[in-house]
Amino acid sequence: MQDTGPYDDRLDRAFLALADPVRRSLVARLSRSSATVNELAEPFQLSKQAISKHIQVLEKAGLITRTRDGQRRPCHLAPAALEELTSWIDGYRLAAEARFRALDGVLAAMRTAPPPNKETRKEVGKDD
Repeated sequence: MQDTGPYDDRLDRAFLALADPVRRSLVARLSRSSATVNELAEPFQLSKQAISKHIQVLEKAGLITRTRDGQRRPCHLAPAALEELTSWIDGYRLAAEARFRALDGVLAAMRTAPPPNKETRKEVGKDD
Protein backbone atom coordinates (compact mmCIF):
# COMPACT_ATOMS: atom_id res chain seq x y z
CA MET A 1 0.00 0.00 0.00
CA GLN A 2 1.36 3.38 -0.97
CA ASP A 3 1.72 5.96 1.78
CA THR A 4 0.38 9.36 0.79
CA GLY A 5 1.57 11.23 3.84
CA PRO A 6 0.44 12.43 7.26
CA TYR A 7 -3.27 12.23 6.38
CA ASP A 8 -3.00 8.48 5.81
CA ASP A 9 -0.90 8.09 8.96
CA ARG A 10 -3.64 9.77 11.01
CA LEU A 11 -6.33 7.61 9.44
CA ASP A 12 -4.27 4.47 10.03
CA ARG A 13 -3.73 5.34 13.71
CA ALA A 14 -7.40 6.22 14.20
CA PHE A 15 -8.75 3.07 12.57
CA LEU A 16 -6.20 0.92 14.39
CA ALA A 17 -7.26 2.51 17.67
CA LEU A 18 -10.93 1.87 16.89
CA ALA A 19 -10.25 -1.77 15.98
CA ASP A 20 -10.35 -2.67 19.67
CA PRO A 21 -13.82 -3.10 21.25
CA VAL A 22 -12.71 -1.62 24.60
CA ARG A 23 -11.46 1.54 22.87
CA ARG A 24 -14.69 1.79 20.86
CA SER A 25 -16.60 1.55 24.14
CA LEU A 26 -14.45 4.31 25.61
CA VAL A 27 -15.16 6.53 22.60
CA ALA A 28 -18.89 5.76 22.93
CA ARG A 29 -18.77 6.70 26.63
CA LEU A 30 -16.88 9.92 25.90
CA SER A 31 -19.45 10.85 23.26
CA ARG A 32 -21.90 11.43 26.11
CA SER A 33 -19.57 13.50 28.33
CA SER A 34 -16.00 13.89 29.46
CA ALA A 35 -14.72 11.43 32.05
CA THR A 36 -11.68 10.57 34.14
CA VAL A 37 -9.76 7.31 33.90
CA ASN A 38 -11.53 6.07 37.05
CA GLU A 39 -14.93 6.86 35.56
CA LEU A 40 -14.01 5.22 32.27
CA ALA A 41 -12.70 2.10 34.03
CA GLU A 42 -15.90 1.50 36.08
CA PRO A 43 -17.84 -0.71 33.62
CA PHE A 44 -14.81 -2.83 32.67
CA GLN A 45 -13.18 -5.71 34.46
CA LEU A 46 -9.80 -4.27 33.54
CA SER A 47 -7.20 -2.57 35.68
CA LYS A 48 -6.93 1.19 35.63
CA GLN A 49 -3.49 0.69 34.14
CA ALA A 50 -4.99 -1.26 31.20
CA ILE A 51 -7.63 1.44 30.68
CA SER A 52 -4.86 4.07 30.79
CA LYS A 53 -3.03 2.23 28.02
CA HIS A 54 -6.20 2.19 25.91
CA ILE A 55 -6.61 5.91 26.55
CA GLN A 56 -3.01 6.52 25.45
CA VAL A 57 -3.69 4.72 22.16
CA LEU A 58 -6.80 6.85 21.58
CA GLU A 59 -4.89 9.99 22.52
CA LYS A 60 -1.99 9.18 20.15
CA ALA A 61 -4.55 8.56 17.41
CA GLY A 62 -5.94 12.04 18.06
CA LEU A 63 -9.40 10.72 18.93
CA ILE A 64 -9.39 12.04 22.49
CA THR A 65 -7.67 14.81 24.43
CA ARG A 66 -6.95 15.24 28.13
CA THR A 67 -7.04 18.39 30.21
CA ARG A 68 -6.13 19.22 33.77
CA ASP A 69 -8.81 20.40 36.18
CA GLY A 70 -7.07 20.66 39.53
CA GLN A 71 -6.32 17.05 40.52
CA ARG A 72 -8.63 15.69 37.83
CA ARG A 73 -7.43 14.88 34.31
CA PRO A 74 -10.62 14.35 32.32
CA CYS A 75 -10.62 12.83 28.84
CA HIS A 76 -12.61 14.48 26.07
CA LEU A 77 -13.65 13.24 22.68
CA ALA A 78 -12.00 15.06 19.75
CA PRO A 79 -14.91 15.65 17.35
CA ALA A 80 -12.68 16.99 14.57
CA ALA A 81 -10.82 13.68 14.42
CA LEU A 82 -14.09 11.75 14.19
CA GLU A 83 -15.27 14.15 11.49
CA GLU A 84 -12.12 13.38 9.51
CA LEU A 85 -12.91 9.65 9.71
CA THR A 86 -16.54 10.06 8.71
CA SER A 87 -15.56 12.37 5.87
CA TRP A 88 -13.14 9.74 4.52
CA ILE A 89 -15.80 7.02 4.80
CA ASP A 90 -18.49 9.26 3.26
CA GLY A 91 -16.37 9.78 0.15
CA TYR A 92 -16.46 6.06 -0.55
CA ARG A 93 -20.10 5.72 0.49
CA LEU A 94 -21.17 8.48 -1.90
CA ALA A 95 -19.24 6.90 -4.78
CA ALA A 96 -20.85 3.52 -4.11
CA GLU A 97 -24.32 5.09 -3.88
CA ALA A 98 -23.78 6.85 -7.23
CA ARG A 99 -22.88 3.51 -8.85
CA PHE A 100 -25.98 1.89 -7.35
CA ARG A 101 -28.20 4.75 -8.58
CA ALA A 102 -26.76 4.34 -12.08
CA LEU A 103 -27.41 0.59 -11.93
CA ASP A 104 -30.96 1.24 -10.71
CA GLY A 105 -31.48 3.51 -13.74
CA VAL A 106 -30.25 0.83 -16.13
CA LEU A 107 -32.47 -1.81 -14.53
CA ALA A 108 -35.50 0.49 -14.61
CA ALA A 109 -34.88 1.20 -18.30
CA MET A 110 -34.63 -2.51 -18.98
CA ARG A 111 -37.96 -3.16 -17.22
CA THR A 112 -39.79 -0.47 -19.20
CA ALA A 113 -38.19 -1.22 -22.60
CA PRO A 114 -40.25 -3.38 -24.94
CA PRO A 115 -38.92 -6.91 -25.44
CA PRO A 116 -36.79 -7.33 -28.56
CA ASN A 117 -38.69 -8.35 -31.68
CA LYS A 118 -37.62 -11.68 -33.22
CA GLU A 119 -37.65 -10.29 -36.77
CA THR A 120 -35.37 -7.38 -35.91
CA ARG A 121 -32.77 -9.45 -34.11
CA LYS A 122 -29.82 -10.66 -36.11
CA GLU A 123 -28.70 -14.17 -35.55
CA VAL A 124 -25.11 -14.37 -34.46
CA GLY A 125 -22.78 -15.83 -37.08
CA LYS A 126 -25.11 -15.51 -40.10
CA ASP A 127 -24.36 -13.33 -43.09
CA ASP A 128 -27.11 -11.28 -44.79
